[in-house]
Amino acid sequence: QLQLVESGGGLVQPGGSLRLSCAASGFTLDYYAIGWFRQAPGKEREGVSCISSSGGRTRYADSVKGRFTISRDNAKNTVYLQMNSLKPEDTAVYYCAAYRTLRSWEVATDPYDYDYWGQGTQVTVSS
Repeated sequence: QLQLVESGGGLVQPGGSLRLSCAASGFTLDYYAIGWFRQAPGKEREGVSCISSSGGRTRYADSVKGRFTISRDNAKNTVYLQMNSLKPEDTAVYYCAAYRTLRSWEVATDPYDYDYWGQGTQVTVSS
């Protein structure tokens, strides 16, 4: 069974850091582009960042540029989202998602392009 499992969320003070992990089981991530999305209460799901299967191409939402970094370790079958300088407006449930592609440079920002989703991990930024 193909599964994505997020971890690393929690409560952090403004200005703090967290690293989210997205681990795959039941399949290898080598041919999958990965995206991180988030959804705050009462708001629509929004794209945060995405990375190509090769890791050579990434994209970030304007709201997180310069603060968040996406990376992947295909040997560990895991994708990471390093979040620094966190703000209260970053509070949300964070989801990772994957879709299979043979184009190693391809990324996608539309959540409808993704086939597999994790269950989400809560990130709360508050003093």
